[in-house]
Amino acid sequence: MKIFGNDTVLLDARLRDAVIKYTPSVEQTQNLCSFLSALGDGTRLRIVSALAITPMCVSDISTLLALNQTTVSHQLRLLKGVGAVRCRRQGKISFYSLTSDKIVRALDYASDCIE
Repeated sequence: MKIFGNDTVLLDARLRDAVIKYTPSVEQTQNLCSFLSALGDGTRLRIVSALAITPMCVSDISTLLALNQTTVSHQLRLLKGVGAVRCRRQGKISFYSLTSDKIVRALDYASDCIE
């Protein structure tokens, strides 16, 4: 790790090593920012919350959340782009689901932080 400015670090070696180990790389930070940014939109957050309950098609999401189907499709495309949702085709219908239960746990944790 490159230390800028003067090379003096006041932390003891154990804490210094922990900071270096647990601080995400620049690439990890960019990926995390993209992912959290995607969840930072109210419409996408509502869609993710609905998909946390069950996989759904665009039509069902649109009806249940009172959103335009075009809007839902666009938001799902963005969520798919950051790896939050996946799509499974069944005949002519595409069903969307979350890629991981970790997303639900992260939302639960975030909700606990604001209560």
